[in-house]
Amino acid sequence: MKGQPEHGAELADDLERLVALHGAETIAACIVEPVAGSTGVLVPPKGYLDRLRAICDKHGILLIFDEVITGFGRMGSSFASNYFGVTPDIVTTAKGLTNGAIPMGAVFTSRKVHDALMHGPESQIELFHGYTYSGHPVACAAGIAALDIYRDEDLFTRASELQDIWHDAIHSLKGLPNVIDIRTIGLIAGIELQSRDGAIGARAYDIFVDCFERGLLVRVTGDIIALSPPLIAEKSHFDDIVSILGDALKRAN
Repeated sequence: MKGQPEHGAELADDLERLVALHGAETIAACIVEPVAGSTGVLVPPKGYLDRLRAICDKHGILLIFDEVITGFGRMGSSFASNYFGVTPDIVTTAKGLTNGAIPMGAVFTSRKVHDALMHGPESQIELFHGYTYSGHPVACAAGIAALDIYRDEDLFTRASELQDIWHDAIHSLKGLPNVIDIRTIGLIAGIELQSRDGAIGARAYDIFVDCFERGLLVRVTGDIIALSPPLIAEKSHFDDIVSILGDALKRAN
């Protein structure tokens, strides 16, 4: 499927079930990946994230988006929250923050959350935490450089312009052996394969190795192949990806 499924927004109501079971006062926050990447590129149905936002507002629960994968242009916008039009209370980020060149993470909060944390007792240190590598100057320099390049080369717009080409390229693999589903959104794709009897993940792993030996790095979760090309990719790169992956799919038994 290209983009968001039409049906499934009601799945967000499972949060209401948890509220009824445990009480809203016991739930500090609901944290989700706007597009679940590590579980196999699971795209939220239309209205799902909006429904989560409404339920969290109703019960005074913070909504947190994990945008480690979707942040910094991957969706053809700054963040998935912009893409889906849903504003969380807190956003966690990493990876694209430095283009993956240096480990670095960052957390963004709404003004309401920020002010609640900043207006504590005078003797209290706000957001006190002491990680060994906090504020590392090399990581900060890499982050600033990456942000400058995103802006100067307008890479988020470029990603938006590439996404339809990317979707068409990946969906051309439909009908190849053992492909049972293809999901694309932004510059992300997930290809779900039929598992071998008694060997879940083995087929995707063999394809991973085959692709790697031919110069293509993919990610596998179980029998799902995940892909996310660079924001600077050209159509010719998409053609290469589809060619290498298509051949690997045909060879995998």
